[in-house]
Amino acid sequence: MLKQTKSENKVEDKGISVEQVIDGLVKKSQKALATMSTFTQEKVDAIGEAMALAALDHHMELAKMAVDETHRGIVEDKAIKNIYASEYVWNSIRHDKTVGIIDDDDEEQIIKIAEPLGVIAGVTPVTNPTSTVVFKSLISLKGRNTIIFGFHPQAQKSCVRTAQILLDAAISAGAPADCIQWIADPSIEATGALMHHPDIATILATGGPGMVKAAYSSGNPALGVGPGNGPAYIEKTADIKQAVNDIVLSKTFDNGMVCASENSAIVDQEIYAEVKAELKYWNCYFVKPTELKALGDAMFDAKRGGVKGPIAGKSAYDIAKLAGIEVAKDTKVLIAEIDGVGPKYPLSREKLSPVLSLYKAQNHEDAFARAKALLEFGGLGHTASIHTRDEDLVKKFGMDMLACRILVNSPSALGGIGNIYNNMAPSLTLGTGSYGKNSISHNVSDMDMINIKTVAKRRNNMQWVKLPPKVYFERNSVRYLEHMEGIKRVFLVCDPGMVEFGYSDRVLDVLRKRPNQVEIDIFSDVEPNPSTDTVYKGVARMDAFKPDTIIALGGGSAMDAGKFMWLMYEHPETSFFGAKQKFLDIRKRTYRVPVPNKAKYIGIPTTSGTGSEVTPYAVITDSKTHVKYPITDYAMQPDIAIVDSQFVETVPKRTTAWTGLDAITHATEAYVSVMSSDYTRGWALQSLKLAFNNLKASYDGNKEARQKMHDAATMAGMAFASAYLGINHSIAHKLGGEFNLPHGLAIAITYPQVVRYNATVPTKIAMWPKYSHFTALQDYADIARFLGLKGNTDEELKEALVQAFIDLAHSVDVTLSLKANKVEKSHFDHTVDKLAELAFEDQCTPANPKEPLISELKEILIREYDGKGVETD
Repeated sequence: MLKQTKSENKVEDKGISVEQVIDGLVKKSQKALATMSTFTQEKVDAIGEAMALAALDHHMELAKMAVDETHRGIVEDKAIKNIYASEYVWNSIRHDKTVGIIDDDDEEQIIKIAEPLGVIAGVTPVTNPTSTVVFKSLISLKGRNTIIFGFHPQAQKSCVRTAQILLDAAISAGAPADCIQWIADPSIEATGALMHHPDIATILATGGPGMVKAAYSSGNPALGVGPGNGPAYIEKTADIKQAVNDIVLSKTFDNGMVCASENSAIVDQEIYAEVKAELKYWNCYFVKPTELKALGDAMFDAKRGGVKGPIAGKSAYDIAKLAGIEVAKDTKVLIAEIDGVGPKYPLSREKLSPVLSLYKAQNHEDAFARAKALLEFGGLGHTASIHTRDEDLVKKFGMDMLACRILVNSPSALGGIGNIYNNMAPSLTLGTGSYGKNSISHNVSDMDMINIKTVAKRRNNMQWVKLPPKVYFERNSVRYLEHMEGIKRVFLVCDPGMVEFGYSDRVLDVLRKRPNQVEIDIFSDVEPNPSTDTVYKGVARMDAFKPDTIIALGGGSAMDAGKFMWLMYEHPETSFFGAKQKFLDIRKRTYRVPVPNKAKYIGIPTTSGTGSEVTPYAVITDSKTHVKYPITDYAMQPDIAIVDSQFVETVPKRTTAWTGLDAITHATEAYVSVMSSDYTRGWALQSLKLAFNNLKASYDGNKEARQKMHDAATMAGMAFASAYLGINHSIAHKLGGEFNLPHGLAIAITYPQVVRYNATVPTKIAMWPKYSHFTALQDYADIARFLGLKGNTDEELKEALVQAFIDLAHSVDVTLSLKANKVEKSHFDHTVDKLAELAFEDQCTPANPKEPLISELKEILIREYDGKGVETD
């Protein structure tokens, strides 16, 4: 594979001038362009998907590199930006026709034909370095263009690494070697020479006002973006908790470096005090009048007017420290209450940081006038937002504001980039139209170049409940296998114990009662943590046997292995690498998992905990890395579940305890998930009541209690099949893989620590439109009330729930610390940092009611080692 090396582009080599270096890059790019121009849509799309998957696979590495190099922003948020730049952007453009005839209108007799623009010059900022490289590379190559980058010098290393990853992936998918290039020795002179080169087709410029102006004055076509100084109007009818939640989320996301984030909030006088109180709840610091000048002096360059270099992307605490203002380290946003706009009020400018100016409005007219003034003072054409329940006012605001993005009841940073909180095109280059002296007014993507003024309302994601078409339950329900249609060749997946103790014979006996003769092949090699090697071994057996029915008999391991075997048997082209990738929204995932549609899959659980018989989850361990991945896709939704309690009547006590505590965790996490709904919460609550009331008796061998626990586990699975899980499972997956702990045990040790963590005010706010504001403490309290636990406040009820879980675990002989379960301290200390990062990357993490920092996950793990607050003080 060819790679661009630094020595190829060194400006000082052999006296080569900057212009000669740039000319050399352009000539190689033109050669690559000639090859790209011959590609079919299918080949272009394969290249794009390979690039998106590669960027997704390295999202955390690139996030860490960007923060380490630029000393700006937050690793976790940059990781999300990198996922967004690959997942959301690729999902948006993947089906766009960009090659050949893209529209053939027979009625109008018009045919539209797509051709590449040519060689693109990509200019990237220090604020969003790696994600911008991913975004611009994807949209450029989707149109069969080639691209040459001029990276910001302060982000050169991380941008080069990003571009190299994308280039390698593109080449591996068939792209020419020089389709993506970059200036190896960055400088203003070199970037200027690139933008002015006569063979550049278009400039994609993102950066400071000076760089964007230079792009537009280069003589070449340019798609550049102007500065943002977005106002947010909180009108008196607004949902105040949601509005403040949105603004704090937006201002703290990557420390406010998204250009669409709110710079000022305008609040109606009737609700001003209530909004202030809510901001204080979120640990926002109100700057004293005597501190305003010091803050302005520290933040803004007196000559340029813009923020000083060290400010963008720094935390509220760091900025306050620079200004000599003493604030708590966990301060989220600095709030400056001011009453004017313009040069005399520097804090009314664009801030690119978690600093917000706050204005009190007398009425609608006053608020609108203030918002207009803020836009005119450095933000024309960019973004303005309004929080209100008044639909008529939304329309008036949209008509009056000179902004190309009018966001309604949404966080501006995440609403402005599009497709998370609304249906705008996802983009990291946001045009400001003629208002901001830009050539485009929309979110730049792979298609048109027209001015569009968009009013985008907050969109609550359509949610769903997806279950197997049939769920049979009660004792002896396995008898339904005798009458089911279309069963001729059965592949039975299980572990060795199912054969040794006769459980498989119970299934075989029923199948032999069928009127037709059934051919049966038994695969009994599934281990406790099923691996990819085991899956491939099972698929090879399936290929030889050609089953029409796959029955998975056992705990979660057998059912999970059976699901992935089923998928790979019908679709051998399925990529484990693609399927394991984390997604934020299952409907927009970068890799599309193909749907099995020939053989039926039947899950028969023999433990009461996993719920796998009704869920789209399959937890598979990578045989090469030994990392467990909770692969999730509705392609693996079982066809039939048989929940027959005869299979759990003789389960060992220890397994009964672990799986029962796992079921409780499933139901709890589903209830507090950001994706929970009234549908899923009903199943979760009933599951919790059954489990808390029956686990001890089930542990002691009571058959009726075991049947109740079996039903509880399946209902918990029904809840999290649609609501998903949280960091309790993210952490437990990694503990189990690293220390070979049984899943239910790792889950139980983690439960009390996570409930207490989740119930506190978040450092980082969870991101899901339906989840309008943080409710985890109230949700835990509601569970406690439903269970009949005692407490006068939500805090007391939450703690009663934690204590009830601890007491129940102890009653079934489970000790809730890693130390007590033979995890070596040296091994733990050596791996805890890696485990925290892997837990953040786990698929269960996005649905947690608060977005965890990696450092917070590490703290939870450290508390788990000794069982702090559970087994020890």
